[in-house]
Amino acid sequence: MQQKLITLLGPTASGKTPFAVQLAAACNGEILSGDSRQLYRRMDIGTGKDLNEYRLEDSSTVPFHLIDIREPGDRYTLFDYQHDFHIAYQDVCSRGKRPILCGGTGLYIESVLRGYHLPDVPVNPELRSRLGEKDLTELSEILRSYGPLHNITDTGTKRRAIRAIEIADYRSRQSPSHAAYPPLESTILGLQIDRELRREKISRRLEARLREGMIEEVRQLLSEGIPPDDLIYYGLEYKFVTLHVTGMLSYKEMTRQLEIAIHQFAKRQMTWFRGMERRGFTIHWIDATSSMDEKLEQAFSLLEM
Repeated sequence: MQQKLITLLGPTASGKTPFAVQLAAACNGEILSGDSRQLYRRMDIGTGKDLNEYRLEDSSTVPFHLIDIREPGDRYTLFDYQHDFHIAYQDVCSRGKRPILCGGTGLYIESVLRGYHLPDVPVNPELRSRLGEKDLTELSEILRSYGPLHNITDTGTKRRAIRAIEIADYRSRQSPSHAAYPPLESTILGLQIDRELRREKISRRLEARLREGMIEEVRQLLSEGIPPDDLIYYGLEYKFVTLHVTGMLSYKEMTRQLEIAIHQFAKRQMTWFRGMERRGFTIHWIDATSSMDEKLEQAFSLLEM
């Protein structure tokens, strides 16, 4: 029971990390990140790592995993995440610690809880060559021919669409097999935040990140030789700041479009979490505006601690 997985999810700006840190400190736990961008090194401000939040009042640090494990520009797949998650998960459990999965990337979270079967799809140069001649509209139609889209961002750029088709084509030619990883039993806690308050916090946080040097962070990544398209691929802050730094957007237009995009992203996160509930997951929602003591008390009652 001491090693049963705790999952903490919620939209961006709901305060997941501080809550997870205090929860981990109280139950001898370690945090496994469920964020698709915090795994990249030196992408700190734009991803909101806030690593100082893992430090407790006594100056000790709550251990965390799956953060700063890849170089910017690397392509990291859901298959990669499942693999890396289970290595870290087994490590935490083997030392008698309580694993706490914390993040806002619903697909990552659901993939490990449900135990998706995700083969490591190899590159298909011939297919990529044929698809490279098509425009994004044609690619989107080809991708839809394989079935309903699970992730609309697969059609956001030609590169994403081609890779999504490559994966769909590979899977269509494989015989069914059992999941590589078993489903995981978990108590799922969700931080719920009022829509208007969430919007206010997102706007304030964006202003703070710009003051803290988010534009300089992107300039530094570009100076390291990371292609602009690779940063744009990561979306949100890295997409719009890169467009600004490369002269395609003014500062004012960058901040306007980015703020809208983050609000839309938070809405999509909640849509995914509600979808998880419809797909059979029980999420125990906790008011994000409650005091830390109140949140912990509610969590303890659900965890029978």
